[in-house]
Amino acid sequence: MESSGRPSTTQILLLATSSAVTAVLYSVYRQKAGTVNRLKEAKKISLDQDLRIILSEAPGKCVPYAVIEGVVRSVKETLSSQFVDNCSGVIERLTLREKKMVWNRTTHLWNENEKIIHQRTNTVPFNLCSHDDAVTMTVRVVRPLEASELDLQTTYETFHPTVQSLGNVIGHFISGERPKGIRETEEMLRLGECVTGVGELVLDNNVVKLQPPKQGLRYFLSRQDYATLLGKQESRARLWRLLAGLFGLATCTTLLYILWRQWTLRRKRRQERSAFEEFKEEQRQRLHKLQIDEADVPAGACSVCLSSQRTCVFLECGHVCTCEPCYLALPLPKKCPICRASIDRVVPLYNS
Repeated sequence: MESSGRPSTTQILLLATSSAVTAVLYSVYRQKAGTVNRLKEAKKISLDQDLRIILSEAPGKCVPYAVIEGVVRSVKETLSSQFVDNCSGVIERLTLREKKMVWNRTTHLWNENEKIIHQRTNTVPFNLCSHDDAVTMTVRVVRPLEASELDLQTTYETFHPTVQSLGNVIGHFISGERPKGIRETEEMLRLGECVTGVGELVLDNNVVKLQPPKQGLRYFLSRQDYATLLGKQESRARLWRLLAGLFGLATCTTLLYILWRQWTLRRKRRQERSAFEEFKEEQRQRLHKLQIDEADVPAGACSVCLSSQRTCVFLECGHVCTCEPCYLALPLPKKCPICRASIDRVVPLYNS
């Protein structure tokens, strides 16, 4: 807080930053909470023989947002693992990640860093089928790579360490980067996996399809069941709400501190003005009692005895109002006669 009473630049920046962060966090929380509410309101549909009848009777032959659970089955062809025998699926993701140590010039420490240098995802058409083999109803999954929570199972993972020569080691220390190797992984959505799908169910040419929903709703494909998926989204929403609340509390605390400081300074100024007016009134009464005209008092006269020159500077208030004998005669604890502030120390004033 500046002496003028205005908030300092640091306080303004802190208030603006915390307000902006709070607004962003609250916006994300509202989005996450909206996703949770939509998941709770989604229609739970069983994958059985009545599914086609339900959709044919629905408006537009579709359910805008539905939850359905089933087992993964391929339509025609399947994808075989490139590393594991007798492992087939409908989605395969191959990823190469470079792992290296990077020198941090700020902390003077080597930090581990990993980035994706190549990734390829293969997919084939697949259906969700009932757990009961006697039920022939299937649901075709459309555009699965657009779904959230598409957690694939890791079927293969290996690390290829980098072979380095002495010259490479010296060069890496100079450049600040030390490659450690390449991590290669294969992830798959395997046949027979139980999957929960949340999206738009539509009956198209006598084929039931699960596709990305409209109106900004999120599309989900997860190997977790519906209750676990909902609980995971609720925990995320609670986390964002907690973060928004903490930054909101920091914003309110900063604002209240600024307002309290301004109120304190204004009260102090009112007290100083009141004390100065009381001092001037006492001085006028003293002049009237001594039958001295105010115009006859020298400009630099002591405010107490009205005869000697002012020779004392009071700190921290900075007033120059008394001579040395009058200062010594002030009662303890010594206070400035003008503003009533405590006198920490006195500096002599020399007039040349």
